[in-house]
Parts: sequence; structure tokens; C-alpha cells
Amino acid sequence: MTLRQSLMKAFYPVVMLKGKIFSSTKNIQQNGNKVIAPVPFYSLHATANDGSDVNFESFRGKKVLIVNTASDCGYTGQYGELETLYQQHKDSLVVIGFPANDFKEQEKADDHAIATFCQLNYGVSFLLMKKTVVVRTNLQNSVFAWLSDSTKNGWCNQQPTWNFNKYLVNETGMLTHFFDKDVSPLDNSVLKALQ
Repeated sequence: MTLRQSLMKAFYPVVMLKGKIFSSTKNIQQNGNKVIAPVPFYSLHATANDGSDVNFESFRGKKVLIVNTASDCGYTGQYGELETLYQQHKDSLVVIGFPANDFKEQEKADDHAIATFCQLNYGVSFLLMKKTVVVRTNLQNSVFAWLSDSTKNGWCNQQPTWNFNKYLVNETGMLTHFFDKDVSPLDNSVLKALQ
């Protein structure tokens, strides 16, 4: 862990204080009309950190929390909270981290270094994908193209605005929630959505 990463880890509670003090529903979007996705979630595939193919069909029957991540961000402490959430709900929840370098060069490492950093510093055992692009460009990862396009997911056009945005898909493949970076993975709003 670099000095910068150590400092960010130490100051993470301060970074998250804003979200706790100024908690707002604008940080959360919900599929209140229960719109079913025109393009099935289970038709998606992604490449895992180790290079293997991940078929989303294997997630049928579980909730899936998808997060765009970065190792050099003020929100990097959410790796630890995501791991806690995963350990508490791993019988019914899949957590998937998608490392990306889309915001101010905060994920410069390669896939092996990212996995090592996450495991050593935050005990991450949930699924990490290959480093990718999560914002709208011609290189955008197909999973994030689905998550941020209402013509595919049925209702949500919210692309990631920073690292550690979270998207929740239910057991039937319906995108149910978007949680902003300021919403902790252990926030009551996330825990309630998992019930």
C-alpha cells in the first residue's frame, strides 16, 4: 500500500461523513415501477480478473451488487465494506467489482496488482473483474452499457459519476437500485434493498 493509499484508508471515515450527515434520496435511484429489462441481465458476460469468462446466467436466483472500483480513490475504503456485506449475505448476494481508471487516474495498476492490493489490504474475496471502462465511450464495458441505458435495463440511464457507484440487480435479473458513491455499502438503504 502506498503512502497515499494509507492516508486515504485512514481518512475514509471522514470522506463518508458527508453522506451520513447530508443523506439524501438523490443519492439513490429506484425502479419503483418494477420495470423488466428489455435486454435480459442473464445474457451478459464479463471477463474476470484472472481472464476467465463469467456468464451472468450463473447468478440467477441471487441478488447482484455491481460496483465500479478504484485503488487510489478517497472511497477505496468501500472495498472493506463491500467485503463485509458480501460475507454477511454471500448465500444470497453476489458482489462484483469492476476496477476502472475513468476518473482522475485513480486505477493505474494492472489486474494482478489490483487483485493483490484488494486481498492484502481489504481481504476481498468477492468477484473482481478485469480492469475496464465504465463510462459511456465506444470502449464502455457491456455490463455498464446495460446498467446505464434504459433501452437495455428498462429504466436507468445513470452512468457512474465517480468510483464506487453501486447497482443492485434482484434475483430475477431486474435492476432495482442505483446507489451513489456517498452511500456506504453498509448503509440502511442498501441493507433494506437486500431484504
